[in-house]
Amino acid sequence: MRSIITKLILSFLLVGISGSLIVSLIIWQQTRFAFNQFVITREQEGLLRLLTLYYQRHGSWEGIDTAVKQFRDQGNVPFTNPAFSLDKRPFILTNVEGVVLYSPDPQQIGNRLPQREIRRAVALELNGELVGWIVITPPRQTLQPGSIEERFLRTVRSATMLSAVGATIVALLLGSLLAFGLTRAIRELKGAALDIANGKYGRQVNVRSRDELGDLAMAFNQMSRQLEKAIQARRQMTADIAHELRSPLTVIQGYTEALSDGKLEGEEEVYQILHQETQHLSRLVDDLRLLSLADAGELPLTFQSVEPRLLLERAHARLRIQSEQKQINLLVEAPDNLPSITVDVERMAQVLDNLIQNALRYTSAGGTIQLRADQDDHHVLLQVSDNGTGIAKQDLPRIFDRFYRVDPSRSQNGESGLGLAIVKSLVEAQGGSIQVQSEVGKGTTFTIAFPKAKGNKE
Repeated sequence: MRSIITKLILSFLLVGISGSLIVSLIIWQQTRFAFNQFVITREQEGLLRLLTLYYQRHGSWEGIDTAVKQFRDQGNVPFTNPAFSLDKRPFILTNVEGVVLYSPDPQQIGNRLPQREIRRAVALELNGELVGWIVITPPRQTLQPGSIEERFLRTVRSATMLSAVGATIVALLLGSLLAFGLTRAIRELKGAALDIANGKYGRQVNVRSRDELGDLAMAFNQMSRQLEKAIQARRQMTADIAHELRSPLTVIQGYTEALSDGKLEGEEEVYQILHQETQHLSRLVDDLRLLSLADAGELPLTFQSVEPRLLLERAHARLRIQSEQKQINLLVEAPDNLPSITVDVERMAQVLDNLIQNALRYTSAGGTIQLRADQDDHHVLLQVSDNGTGIAKQDLPRIFDRFYRVDPSRSQNGESGLGLAIVKSLVEAQGGSIQVQSEVGKGTTFTIAFPKAKGNKE
């Protein structure tokens, strides 16, 4: 029994059968008990009338045993229902003192009835005067077969059984509908999961409810979309890597074939080109390895406390000559009282160098690049701003994507398109975040935020 539908149907059916049987049993027992009490009360009243009439006519209980025997032999007791039988509903009659005048057991006649029996006896009164006591013995069989009362109870019993069967059928039908309804979402999820397993990424299922199954369907849809994006990104990255590797390899292969065939003589210029392309390949491999380590959380980091201004001044010292050669002003602006940040100094140097070199590429001669440090209520901020060409609004969401270039022609200059992706991975690996604001023709600002250490939130 592997199907959850079958399990649910059987569960609903079991609950329905159990409930129907319990309810039917309770109804039957209560109905039978109430009806028996009604019959007993009615018969008791009839018997009391009969015995009271006998005492009224005879003025005493003399000869009562003979009269009862006559009634019993005739099989029809006046004032009682036809189903009543003295053999099946025996009674004991006593006088006022409790001496037995009539009993189904002849040996009891003349004996005094025990006090405990007197306490459950019914008083016989005539004109307000106590004339005796009667004790009706619990019956061995309440009703005679074929009597109206017996047919009534049989009808009630049949109706109760039919109700139980009907309730069971209804439970089966409703259980089947509920089972199919509840498992519909599960079946759709199963089919979608199999499609994804077969390579059909991005499959979505219908959200049919707002309960846990609906939440599961929404979570599945979100997972499917993210998986599709991840697969597409992986495919795109694989294609980009192949493209990036192919370009220098093509150059190297072309020159080596020409040298091997004697079509090209070995010259210093040729060897420099081969060396540059080899360095390009090496940088690309190193960048990819760095990103893979950052993604896996295995990037080795050596944290230490450092002042933000010191990081910016060191970056300024490293790239000052390069900025002067391009006639670009490289400035540092940072107060001395900023809280220290805990980072890997070498990795932060790599981050700042990447951002500054990126700004140098897109800033014209006479432009300015500013390195700033600041703070807000919860963060220490490092900024690299330029007044260069800026970035178009449509390009900003993808600026940190791997192999993405705002200007595709830059790939010819040996840029891999991994610089900003590496910056983002390194910053996040150290517990920070990075954002970019830019406007075409006005420049770009990269802002790195590191949370303040506890106790340094002033």
